[in-house]
Amino acid sequence: MAQLQTPADMIIKWANERPNDIYLKQIINRKFVNYTYASVADKAQRLVTAFQQLGVQPGERIALVSKNCAEWFICDLAIMLGGYVSVPIFPTAGAETMTHCIDHSDAALIIIGKLDSTTAINEVIASHSQLPTIAFSYPGTPVCKYQFNDLIEQYLPTSERRAHHDTDLMSIVYTSGTSGMPKGAMLTYGAFVWSSQKIIDHIGLGANERLFSYLPLAHITERVYIFGSSIMSGLQVAFPESLDTFIDDVKMHRPTIFVSVPRLWTLFQQRIQDKLPQSKLNILLSIPLISTFIKHKLVQGLGLDQARVLGCGSAPVSAGLLRWYESIGLNITEAWGMTESFAYSTLNHPYRSDKIGTVGNAGPGIELKIAADKEILVRSKGLFSGYYNNSQATQESFDNDGWLYTGDIGSLDDDGYLTIQGRKKDTFKTAKGKFVSPVPIEKRLMELGNFEMVCLIGSGMSAPILLAVAHNYSAINHALYEKNLLTLLLQINNELESHQKIKGILMMKEPWSIENGILTPTLKIKRHLLEQHYETIDDNWNDEHIIQWQ
Repeated sequence: MAQLQTPADMIIKWANERPNDIYLKQIINRKFVNYTYASVADKAQRLVTAFQQLGVQPGERIALVSKNCAEWFICDLAIMLGGYVSVPIFPTAGAETMTHCIDHSDAALIIIGKLDSTTAINEVIASHSQLPTIAFSYPGTPVCKYQFNDLIEQYLPTSERRAHHDTDLMSIVYTSGTSGMPKGAMLTYGAFVWSSQKIIDHIGLGANERLFSYLPLAHITERVYIFGSSIMSGLQVAFPESLDTFIDDVKMHRPTIFVSVPRLWTLFQQRIQDKLPQSKLNILLSIPLISTFIKHKLVQGLGLDQARVLGCGSAPVSAGLLRWYESIGLNITEAWGMTESFAYSTLNHPYRSDKIGTVGNAGPGIELKIAADKEILVRSKGLFSGYYNNSQATQESFDNDGWLYTGDIGSLDDDGYLTIQGRKKDTFKTAKGKFVSPVPIEKRLMELGNFEMVCLIGSGMSAPILLAVAHNYSAINHALYEKNLLTLLLQINNELESHQKIKGILMMKEPWSIENGILTPTLKIKRHLLEQHYETIDDNWNDEHIIQWQ
């Protein structure tokens, strides 16, 4: 087997060739704390020595629970340099999920960093007192047996250089799990490097790009598109200070590449519309000279005035939202992938406006095909090697020719652009005996209506019912909002087949969130939980009130 140029090799390469160039920029107290390539390599190599002294053996798993920060990158590189296997865990996960990931992977060490809440991790630490723990030096970090900065100061950098090969295990990434406990996808060095390099080449990442890392690094998209592309091509990355300062943090860095998820793109839109109502914005955009000025101010206000490529993925996004951003001068590239394909399958890049509504076409090196039951199949060199300690699920993921079953259903147009109808498991059958695919309907509703989130349910019901979260619930004029909803419902039902027509809308009082368990850490809706909770809603629905409020 040929030796790869892995992220571990690349940090040593950049440290030798560009020692004083800044690689990582961490915002602390509204100022950048800069890390050069040389300092990142030095800290990572010192950390390897610390791992060795703590008795962690090469090949053992090291769990990493933290929000994005410079230390996250340093630890990931150290784990690779020392020949260990990383197990990134979502910092917003509950204690049960964290425990599952740590126990299932047989982790030998837990590293803990920036967190919004320490309740879950404190419970995990208490129940895993036999494991060594290391804490980053951020306010509110739990008390651990060792401090990151102390270990860096205490130990000398290792001089060992471990060779990694295509099939060597690099990381176990636990899927965010819209149903049940997450499975541990095994990621090899070969597939990670291949996927990262394909993204670098396809997007054409240049030497002066600036990346911004804030989506969870436990999620494959951020790990490949931001960490992978930055270390493999030597690009600068900045990290936010907090959620409260997020927009200002983006403005400080002004990234040239910016990847987000539909939920956040929707919140950015609502933030603008709260200050500048759509009716007024339409007028301003219709006046040529003023239009240019307004677009620049809006984009500058988001900190994206120097962004060359904007991305969106991880969950379905409405065409209307992408069209809205296009109207203010921001062209968002929709992409599609999954943990098992290293988040790299399709991209609408170079950007084509006429392909909004699709998730783009196959990236270089990617093969796509649609099975007889409309399931999307993917094949490439960038696929996971299976699920850790779950041979049955691994066997069920591939056919005999190496095609990955994605679980998504969709279609390819004449140009090879992919449209996704949703997850196979999300399709439900109403009491009328016909199947309904909720995702295309939900995307259309988001396009037409003033919602923050929606979920269409209807398994075994007389007709589908929409669960909806409104933006700024407490400030809504119910009478006016209901009037608009009835108009919307009439329009959407006129577009749908008889068995798809929506019976009514239930407006949620409390927004769905990670904290109340309805959203995954990547902000996808746990549809099965809403279906379970509202499974009897049809039995008690008052047909005289099409719109109902919790």
